[in-house]
Amino acid sequence: MRSKSHRLIRGREPLAPKVPEITALFWVIKILTTGMGEATADFLAGVNLVLAAAIGLLGFVAALWLQFRSRRYQAPVYWFTVVMLAVFGTMAADGPPFGHIGTTIFYAVVLAVVFRRWHRSEGTLSIHSIVTRRRETYYWCTVLATFALGTALGDLTASTLHLGFLPSGIMFAVIITLPAIAWWRFGLGEVAAFWLAYVVTRPLGASFADWLGKPPDRTGVGLGDGVVSATATVLIVALVAYVAVTRRDIQRGVVPPAMIPQPTHPDDAPQDRALR
Repeated sequence: MRSKSHRLIRGREPLAPKVPEITALFWVIKILTTGMGEATADFLAGVNLVLAAAIGLLGFVAALWLQFRSRRYQAPVYWFTVVMLAVFGTMAADGPPFGHIGTTIFYAVVLAVVFRRWHRSEGTLSIHSIVTRRRETYYWCTVLATFALGTALGDLTASTLHLGFLPSGIMFAVIITLPAIAWWRFGLGEVAAFWLAYVVTRPLGASFADWLGKPPDRTGVGLGDGVVSATATVLIVALVAYVAVTRRDIQRGVVPPAMIPQPTHPDDAPQDRALR
């Protein structure tokens, strides 16, 4: 008879990493979601603050419910979750009454705490290790913190430091290349390089979205947040449909044994060959 622990692992834990493979297309979709989240949150807030908060919170909860309910990576569910966290993260960054500098510092501390707890608990921050519910929880807490931090950082450079949206976007476009260069030429670890770049995607996408959507008196082009949100949504849907059909973003490598939680009793070891 199989033990209770075995049934728990088989019934509730993911059998493979529930995040996509990191490709160029991953970064394109990720940056689009940041711009879409910024524009959508601002558009909804302009219509009605209560409506914006309700949609942001309900979408956030619904997306995470769908993501955790799934036992494998599914592109539409995963990217829907990212989009809703982008919208909710924008609202979260606008919440604390600390000003842009204080909010940036606050969410930088939050992100550092999440990283520390994740690493102390699991021994790795690699996205290739997202094979348990606990690691998945840490992953999405990290994603939410990066969205809030990135939003605050983008607002800091564009507004508080008076750089404007376009110069801020160009600056972050340069900054996002630095982790890749440090990994390629100077031996920076791939996990550190990934998360450094991941944080920067938020102010990068949001800066360009604000530049396109905001009026000229705020250093923008003036297309409108609704237009920017709708355009980004169409592009995201098209790209996610492409990866869902082609399945090119699925992690196909074998999960290293060190990244799989070890059972407390030999009889509790999962028998699924996908984990071996």
